[in-house]
Amino acid sequence: MTDPDTLRRIADALERLAPPPAPHADPAAHAAYVWRDHGLAAARSFAPLPLDLLTGIDAQKAALLENARRLAQGAAAHDVLLWGARGAGKSALVKAAVGHLRAEGHDIALIEIAGEKIEDLPRLFALIAEVPRAFLLFIDDLGFDEEAGGQGPRILRSMLEGGAEARPANARLHVTANRRHIVPRDLKEQDSAINPRDVVDDKLALADRFGLSLGFHVCDQDAYVAMVKGYADRYGLDFEPLDAIAWATQRGSRSGRVAWQYVVELAGRAGKAL
Repeated sequence: MTDPDTLRRIADALERLAPPPAPHADPAAHAAYVWRDHGLAAARSFAPLPLDLLTGIDAQKAALLENARRLAQGAAAHDVLLWGARGAGKSALVKAAVGHLRAEGHDIALIEIAGEKIEDLPRLFALIAEVPRAFLLFIDDLGFDEEAGGQGPRILRSMLEGGAEARPANARLHVTANRRHIVPRDLKEQDSAINPRDVVDDKLALADRFGLSLGFHVCDQDAYVAMVKGYADRYGLDFEPLDAIAWATQRGSRSGRVAWQYVVELAGRAGKAL
């Protein structure tokens, strides 16, 4: 059995060998950041799509942009939940809004943080709370499952509203999710020893904390072709609507993401870069 002194020496040696934590990127200097390894890192490249290229989501675009503009101006603003169909433009819209506001001259930055790093949010809040600029905190494709022990939703709920570690005034969370209520619901809830209504209310309480909830839905064929046309016109590419429709049919869905993938294919065929 190894004696305590030997274990202590081994631990000290490993600590000396471990690289020091990377310094935080200057939170006042960059357009976009990624929260990585418990630290703030400048995004290697931040090139969001122009806002006007995102078609078929005009109402969602107007609502999110107005809310983000209020945040950038130091006015009251909501945390935002963007939910709905895959590839409908939720993530692209968040990034495009930041790019658009920066082009307008507003000092606002994007910080992307992975959903499994929610417990790091208080540390991030402390880092940016006194920085004289606005921050849009972006959690993409968030979802919780029963195996997570139920703690993730409660932690986030506390940070959104009423908890000791609530987010600072210069930052608002923008979360994308495929489910409207983020936390999955199951028929087994009806078998719970607790009042089923209480179980459902507890799960829906997280979504209720977002002041602005924007739904994104599967687009129809005309809207999909219009998306392709908008991209193709911007990049000087010719396309046949029937070919674009065939592309979507092969993938089993129509969405902004599929439209963009088709345009990438068009550009590749034409030998052009995007």
